[in-house]
Amino acid sequence: MHRDPAAWLGAMAVLVGCQPATSRPPFPPAPQAAMSEVRLPVGEATRLLAEAFKADSMPVQRVEVKDAWLETSWFDAATGRHIGGRPLGANTVRVRAWADATHPGSSKVTVETIYRPLADPSLSDRELDRQVPRDHPIAIKVRAALQELVKRYGGPPPPAAAPGAGLENGEPSEVTPADEAPPD
Repeated sequence: MHRDPAAWLGAMAVLVGCQPATSRPPFPPAPQAAMSEVRLPVGEATRLLAEAFKADSMPVQRVEVKDAWLETSWFDAATGRHIGGRPLGANTVRVRAWADATHPGSSKVTVETIYRPLADPSLSDRELDRQVPRDHPIAIKVRAALQELVKRYGGPPPPAAAPGAGLENGEPSEVTPADEAPPD
């Protein structure tokens, strides 16, 4: 029996192609998820957000720095303790965060805080997930963690000026104190 190396390599490429390229969940964040841009690379933003969540009693279960996402286990919003069994009700939540590159050295961080209002075996788990309201205690903690990252590392860079903007008679306009960068 003759083995064709090209056919063998082609079959191997197909098999390798079936492997997932990322460990990220196969679904996007909930549409109402909290979002912020921070001046950190995606991996660093993921790592620092995981640390902030852990420090705020959120049981981070999985952190994938390479793929820039994390998730907690299902937990009790009041105690921060892991919940076993079927997660139901607005006081049992899971937090997931995704970091995506925006500008060089900056990331858009999207964080969903979900709960399941009911059990329905006819629907997939993801179809049962609902974003908690903005005034939910964990949603407030999530927004505070995002704000702290922005405060500490900076938010989105200012928009680029249009060519020729700020030029008067071909010369740069005078720099005012509001235009100067704050001292470090």
